[in-house]
Amino acid sequence: MGVFTGLLYSCLAVFAAGWYFNKWSGNFSLLLFVLSVVTFGYWLAERFHFAPRRREAVAEFEKQDAARREQLAAQGITRVDDNSAETRQALMMQPWWLDWTAGLFPVILAVFLLRSFLFEPFKIPSGSMKPTLLVGDLILVNKFHYGVRLPVINKKIVAINDPQRGDVMVFRYPQDPSTDYIKRVVGIPGDEISFRGQKLYVNGKFAELTAAGEFYDDDTRRYEKEFTEQLGPVQHHILINPQQSPFFGTSESRQFPFHENCSYSAEGVTCKVPPGNYYMMGDNRDNSQDSRYWGFVPDENIVGKAFFVWMNFGDLKRIGSFR
Repeated sequence: MGVFTGLLYSCLAVFAAGWYFNKWSGNFSLLLFVLSVVTFGYWLAERFHFAPRRREAVAEFEKQDAARREQLAAQGITRVDDNSAETRQALMMQPWWLDWTAGLFPVILAVFLLRSFLFEPFKIPSGSMKPTLLVGDLILVNKFHYGVRLPVINKKIVAINDPQRGDVMVFRYPQDPSTDYIKRVVGIPGDEISFRGQKLYVNGKFAELTAAGEFYDDDTRRYEKEFTEQLGPVQHHILINPQQSPFFGTSESRQFPFHENCSYSAEGVTCKVPPGNYYMMGDNRDNSQDSRYWGFVPDENIVGKAFFVWMNFGDLKRIGSFR
């Protein structure tokens, strides 16, 4: 059992390291569910098998110790070395592999429930949401804001709020649901979204832009034009390269569900958002693979609303809420 437990935690450590360094994504909810089930099995075995056996061993030791003392007393020996307390403690001590499984079951279960229904951490792997979110930001996502969903299968069972324009949302990438994406909601069901000439229009209304100076990109080591965009009641910052020519893939690569709702031209793209779907764009408009390329995000792919940077090991000043 010790070897099996060591192998289990070695796999967990490899998975965690690979996730942090962006070597793979994986289904972390499924992993936590499996760990909860496995540690629950250890917890049951500890409670109903291993712990009773240790108590039996202590009872047997106490019986033998009492018999030994009676024999010594019969011989007139009343003072004997007494290490019975240490022996009882040693007999009752859990082996390490039980301590790190059955002992951690309540913690792992609490993390699984917390992550599944309340808040989930994510790491920003790319610059598609600059300047709002930077590579290396560790963020928190509110899992219940848009409704209560069953873990692993992501089935909504209680609706709470609908996504709104301007929300920063984490979702499962429609073309590969094992990968999580983060973008900004720019279109809700029924909206007509146009991105023409580097400008965003929602239902024919221009999302007003205000120049906000320049943003220095540490990754590319160059300055980008920064603007403040007004998307309904939400004001946020975006990056735009006025010299960038729009290109959103070929007609073959744009065969996504409801692709007939979109029209592409040399100037840009216009799409009608179908029911139960959302149109997503990155704040780094010229460096973001988003709905302009691969289409709409269905409601069942929603993970939650991002709202807080809880850590960036390269820049502690990044910690705080964002819009």
